[in-house]
Amino acid sequence: MADLCFLTALELRAAMGRRELSAREVVQAHLEQIDRVNPAVNAVVTLVADRAMAEAAAADELAASGADLPPLHGLPVAHKDVHETGGLLTTYGSPLLADYVPDRDELVIERMRAAGVITIGKTNVPEFAAGSHTFNPIFGTTRNPYDPARSAGGSSGGAAVALACGMQPLADGSDLGGSLRNPASFNNVVGFRPSPGRVPKWPARLGWTTLNTAGPMARTVADAAFLLSVMAGPDPRSPVALADPGARFAAPLDRDMRGLRVAWSPDLGGTVPVESEVAAVVAASADVFDRMGCAVTEDCPDFTGADEVFRTLRAWQFEATYGGYLDASPEKLKDSVRRNAEIGRGLTGPDLARAEIARTELFHRIRAFFAAYDVLLLPVSQVPPFDAGLEYPTRVAGVPMADYIDWMRSAYLVSATGCPALSVPAGFTPGGLPVGLQIVGPHRCDFQVLQAAHAFEQATRTGHRRPPGL
Repeated sequence: MADLCFLTALELRAAMGRRELSAREVVQAHLEQIDRVNPAVNAVVTLVADRAMAEAAAADELAASGADLPPLHGLPVAHKDVHETGGLLTTYGSPLLADYVPDRDELVIERMRAAGVITIGKTNVPEFAAGSHTFNPIFGTTRNPYDPARSAGGSSGGAAVALACGMQPLADGSDLGGSLRNPASFNNVVGFRPSPGRVPKWPARLGWTTLNTAGPMARTVADAAFLLSVMAGPDPRSPVALADPGARFAAPLDRDMRGLRVAWSPDLGGTVPVESEVAAVVAASADVFDRMGCAVTEDCPDFTGADEVFRTLRAWQFEATYGGYLDASPEKLKDSVRRNAEIGRGLTGPDLARAEIARTELFHRIRAFFAAYDVLLLPVSQVPPFDAGLEYPTRVAGVPMADYIDWMRSAYLVSATGCPALSVPAGFTPGGLPVGLQIVGPHRCDFQVLQAAHAFEQATRTGHRRPPGL
C-alpha cells in the first residue's frame, strides 16, 4: 500500500472513478504512511484519522450511488496550519493561537472540500508563516526527508515534506516571499505561486493586498494544475479576484516547446549572491530548454526597487495583521515577527507611496522585458537546504546576510513583480540535496508557466527521485 501513496493525484482520482480503489483504501494507506514516516520528519502536526475515515466512507457511499463525483473525490489532504479549517485546530505555529479552532473553513479550504478532498489534518509552519524555515514553539522543527539534519524550507514546509514522503498527494500552501516555492525546491516537489487574485482569499482583513497568495503544491506539475483548477476562480467576497474560471487549469499542459523564448539568469542579473551548487543547476536547466528547441538567452530584467517594495509592503502588512498581538502580548511573538511589525509601525505615508511608485515602475520594466521572452528561469533559493539547527543561513556564497529573509531574495524579488512563478524539481547537489528551478511568466500568464514547467519535468524526470528509504 505504500506504493499507492506515490501515485499521482490524477492517477488516484482515475482509479477511484473506475471503482478500482475506494476512498477508504486511499485514505487508510496515507494514514498508515503518516504513521510510518511522520515521526522522523514532523510534517503533519495535527491528525484527525477518525474524521478522515468517516469522510472517506461518505465519499464511497456517494460513489456507490452512481452520482457524478467531484474532481478531487477521495483525495486526502492535511491543510497548511495557517489556513483556517472548520472544527480543526489551526495554530499558525504561534503560542497565541495554540488552542484556536475556527468555526468555518476559509475560502481555499472550502473550495477543496467542496471538490471532494478528505481532510486528514494540518501541516507544520513557521510561527505566523514568517520565514522560510519551518519551526515553531508548539510543534518543533520539520525535517528534510532527503537529509533530516537539513531544513525543509517554509513556510509551507510541512506541506512540501508531506508530499515528498507520500503522506498526501496534494497540498494547499501560501506564498508571500517564497513560501510555496522555497519548500518545493528544498523537497523536490512542485510549488506554484499563481498570479495575485487567481486564488481569492476570504475572509481577509486586508482584502486589497496582492503581495501574498494561496496556491497549490504537488509532486507533479499536472497535479498542481489539477488542484489549481479547484482553488482558482472568481468570488464576490474578494475585491481582487480574477474573473477567469478555474476550469482553465484542468486542460492538458502538453505543448510544442520549439521556439519558446526563454531567458535565464543564475543570479538575477548579479542582484543576489547564489551558491555555486544552485547556480549550476539553473545553468543545466537552461540547457534542457535549449535541447527542447527553445530560443534560450542569458538575460534578466532590472529588479531595481523590488527589495524596497517587498520589505516596505511586507512590514506594513505585518503591522496591520499582528499589531494587536504586538500591543497585547509582545513577549509571545517570535522576535522576527515582532521586529517586522515594529518596522511597519514606523512607516510613514511617504514611505508607502515610494514603495507603490517603485512597484509600478517595476511592473512596467518587467512588462517590457517579457515583450521579448515567454518565460524566465531563475534560482528558487540562493542556497540548498541548510542546517536545520540554524534560524537562517547567515552567509550565502561568502556574503553576509542582513536578516532572516535576506537569503530569500531570489524568491521575494519575484513576489514584488506580481508575476506567476513556479518551483519545479531540477537537480541535486553532489551531496544529494534537492534544488528547484524557478520559472517566472508574464503578468497573469499562469497557464504558460505551467506548460513550460510540465515540459521541463517530462524532459528531466527529476521529481521521480524519492527521499532515501521511500
